[in-house]
Amino acid sequence: MLCPPDGGVVLARDDEGFGNASDVLRVLSDAGVWVPVVGTSQEPRPGQVVTAIKAGALDYLRLPLREERVQETIERIAIEARAYGEARRKMVEARNRIASLSPREREVLDWLAEGRSNKMIARELHISPRTVEIHRANMMTKLGAHHAAEAVRLRIEAHLDNRQRVQVG
Repeated sequence: MLCPPDGGVVLARDDEGFGNASDVLRVLSDAGVWVPVVGTSQEPRPGQVVTAIKAGALDYLRLPLREERVQETIERIAIEARAYGEARRKMVEARNRIASLSPREREVLDWLAEGRSNKMIARELHISPRTVEIHRANMMTKLGAHHAAEAVRLRIEAHLDNRQRVQVG
């Protein structure tokens, strides 16, 4: 089993025929790995740069690379990368925990995050309040949460909305 890297920076070539930074970020995310990614291109177009940054790239450099520019970029993103990496790790961990929930437990979590009581959730899901209590108890156990606020915090850390389904990352 390979261990994910715990340091470094990935320079991702972002030119047609060479792949793109967004794909690199998606593959790393799917593998549950986070390292800072810097997009690179011979002739970067504004839309291309925006797409890479929105996908999670921390910077973008024009090719050919110049040693001093790479060093400046690495120094500048070092602090940001640590903070972003920690937030990203929390998100992946939260998503993995939420992925262990059954579809009904996930629905209960979503309604709980909306501030609904067990009775209100039962009405929304057309089930009994006792059944909601059982799903909620199972959800709390799977998430390792001791209070409803902890479960909701995990959902927030996972950066999910009610329509998004979680996949293990």
